[in-house]
Amino acid sequence: MAGKSKVTLSVIKADVGGFVGHTSIHPEILDTAKERLHNAKEKGAVLDYHVLRCGDDLELIITHDRGCDNPDIHGLAWNVFTVCTEVAKELKLYGAGQDLLKDAFSGNVKGMGPGVAEMEFTERKSEPILIFMADKTSSGAWNLPLYKVFADPFNTAGLVIDPKMMAGFSFRVEDVKGGGEITLKCPFETHQLLALIGTTSRYMVSTVCRNSDNEIAAAVSTQKLSLIAGRYVGKDDPVMIVRCQSGLPAVGEVLEAFTFPHLVSGWMRGSHTGPLMPVSFYEANPTRFDGPPRVIAAGFQVADGKLLGPHDMFDDPAFDSARRLAGRVSDYMRGHGPFEPHRLPEDEMEYTTMPEVLKLLEGRFKKA
Repeated sequence: MAGKSKVTLSVIKADVGGFVGHTSIHPEILDTAKERLHNAKEKGAVLDYHVLRCGDDLELIITHDRGCDNPDIHGLAWNVFTVCTEVAKELKLYGAGQDLLKDAFSGNVKGMGPGVAEMEFTERKSEPILIFMADKTSSGAWNLPLYKVFADPFNTAGLVIDPKMMAGFSFRVEDVKGGGEITLKCPFETHQLLALIGTTSRYMVSTVCRNSDNEIAAAVSTQKLSLIAGRYVGKDDPVMIVRCQSGLPAVGEVLEAFTFPHLVSGWMRGSHTGPLMPVSFYEANPTRFDGPPRVIAAGFQVADGKLLGPHDMFDDPAFDSARRLAGRVSDYMRGHGPFEPHRLPEDEMEYTTMPEVLKLLEGRFKKA
């Protein structure tokens, strides 16, 4: 397959039930997902797969040769989530099936609740890939790391010293509230890019490509559950795929962007601001105030469609200082209690009693 046929990498996630509360996933859920995907691989429906979890989110990592948005692959993921939801209900897990917002599959899980990041590419001589999975945060959480990885030479030395990267990268940005998308080329349109993606609740990077040949470098899930459902049903808990090395940012340059635990929206009830803490697989159990928000990084080598891995990329003492800083920032933000900036602004809160409060106090506001 290398250098000839294309392979598609699909990362599809959903919260099908938490154990305990919103903390983790019961082992029976993971076993059920693995069994279903194993059967699919045995039948030749997929090339390879891996099942992970971040907090209470079930993460399906699948390689195949059917391209992005393939109804068979999306249908397979939907069926896995549906069966796992039934297991969650039997175990009386919390929020069973909360991310499945539709009753029946309609050809594509986008717009149905699950988050999806996909990319199709021709394998290089060596194909290292990092898959990032987050819990207790929104889709805009990737904006800052993506900018640092693909546009900031203070983070990514390759932008200056690798001839294949000096032409920069293009960012496709989605307006998830107003609709539409735009592609901005960096470094030429860096300021315009920052003007948009600094508003992480509305403008979200969906893909990144290399300017010199339009080679895909990163793909992100941008689905917002609250916009799909029309109400708060849980945080988006996004996923991201990043290809590395050989004319793309090095593995270490991509991971470097997460040494700064930047503030993201989410945390408790989807209505608070907190630091995104990089953790190893076994530490992805957000318990403090249902947080702080967590991110894990799974490293794979893709070889003829096979997933060699995962390697737990944040299981490294080099990230201890980032974790300590995230802990101190958590202390500081929690000290604000129900006040901003710990609590999100009124128009960004996913979970709020403000309409009921204003109705209760209706007529009592007097002009000064």
